[in-house]
Amino acid sequence: MRKIDEPVWDLTIAPDTVRLIVDKARTISAAVNEDYDDGAEHEVELDGDAHQTHHHDGLAEEETEDQTERELRQIVRELNVDEASELIALVWIGRGDYEAAEFGEAVKEARQRDYKPVRYLLGMPMLGDWLEEGLEAIGVAPEE
Repeated sequence: MRKIDEPVWDLTIAPDTVRLIVDKARTISAAVNEDYDDGAEHEVELDGDAHQTHHHDGLAEEETEDQTERELRQIVRELNVDEASELIALVWIGRGDYEAAEFGEAVKEARQRDYKPVRYLLGMPMLGDWLEEGLEAIGVAPEE
């Protein structure tokens, strides 16, 4: 993927909004990956006394993870058509579907396909990485 040295586009979506989405997507992805690391993500062993003594210590953590996903969904849901199309185009550039020089074409394609941005984007396990790579590719400097 070829990087543009100087940004050529005035983004409708604020780069800080994209970075916030990147952070939230990575938080969600990290939580899922930790759950699957040992390969026994949903196995529960109960002994005879477990029903009386079992307490779920992870409820606060699960609530936080769930809150992060709700926040991410809300951010994406509140984007207008232009912002959502740019976000999708950034993902496509980040994962190599388009070159950085084709950003305008990617935005146009995203708008024409009329995606449901929440469903489409949140279904991507590498969303945070692809967005960050897309921003860098079009010349938007990483957050300091």
